[in-house]
Amino acid sequence: MNIALFLKVKEITNPVYLVGGSVRDLLLGKEPKDYDFTTPILPEKIEALIRQVGRKPYLIGKRFGTIGVKIDGQMMEITTFRTEKYSEGNRKPEVNFVNDLAEDLSRRDFTINAMAFDGENIIDLFNGKEDLENKIIKCVDKPNERFKEDPLRMLRAGRFASQLGGTIEEETENLTKQLNYKILEISKERWVMELDKILLSNNPEIGLNFLIRTKIMNFILPEISMQKDYDQNNPHHKLTLWEHTLEVVKNTPNDIELRWGALLHDIAKPFIRIDNNKGYSNYIKHDILGGEFVLRFASYLKWSNRRRDSVYNLVVNHLTESSPLRKVDMEAK
Repeated sequence: MNIALFLKVKEITNPVYLVGGSVRDLLLGKEPKDYDFTTPILPEKIEALIRQVGRKPYLIGKRFGTIGVKIDGQMMEITTFRTEKYSEGNRKPEVNFVNDLAEDLSRRDFTINAMAFDGENIIDLFNGKEDLENKIIKCVDKPNERFKEDPLRMLRAGRFASQLGGTIEEETENLTKQLNYKILEISKERWVMELDKILLSNNPEIGLNFLIRTKIMNFILPEISMQKDYDQNNPHHKLTLWEHTLEVVKNTPNDIELRWGALLHDIAKPFIRIDNNKGYSNYIKHDILGGEFVLRFASYLKWSNRRRDSVYNLVVNHLTESSPLRKVDMEAK
């Protein structure tokens, strides 16, 4: 980490702690993508302190306790210690400011994201460091509460497991199975953001299998769920349809449109199966019908026109020799 940045923030607000995903990245040996800090100092005082040192405060998150400041071209967010209380069906929490770092950390989603750094020491109240080392995704305290507060956390569990190449703790996964329907409370745009991160990870099969096992996928794209345990009944395919899809996804170059194309390339197969008199099945025109599915998905998931057109072309042309999916598809038998 760039300790100089930390010290410059500390010159503005003291005490202050690097927190959340920033600490996780630090422990993984990565430069944090975002710098998030927390402090017992109230937002109005943070704003005043930023102005006192001749910097501009960014106030878009002020009502939730977050004040932004740009240092050396890098945007920092400084948030007052807080607790959050969610009402039923409302994703915007009631925020209360507190003086205790432990209370602030206890509201966070997973143990790997519930650590703080004071410039010298890691403050780890929930065993997050060990979970990170063991690549375990585990909710802070009670998964039931964490997922009800923000059901998107169920998708995030799959995303972090994919990115770390890890596993999801049993109670966390079991609660996901029980609360999977609550994913419908979350916007499609937020679904896509997390699905994109799963698909672009080095281990997309981990997150995708998690979504299948917990039946979250039933509520997002149920047509994909149909692939699990689907016997293709074809001498050219020893793998189930889902196993085949996963092989294509993880072996496709790490490009978001290619990976979506890989995920959806055989989406139509269960709907046009023809069992012939030789005892096996054909899937004539599944590429064309698959393209029609993509157009519907694009509208449902609110994709950009560019992504819609790109993934559509990948799916309808995946059987052609020139397709970037062709070689991977043929090898994943």
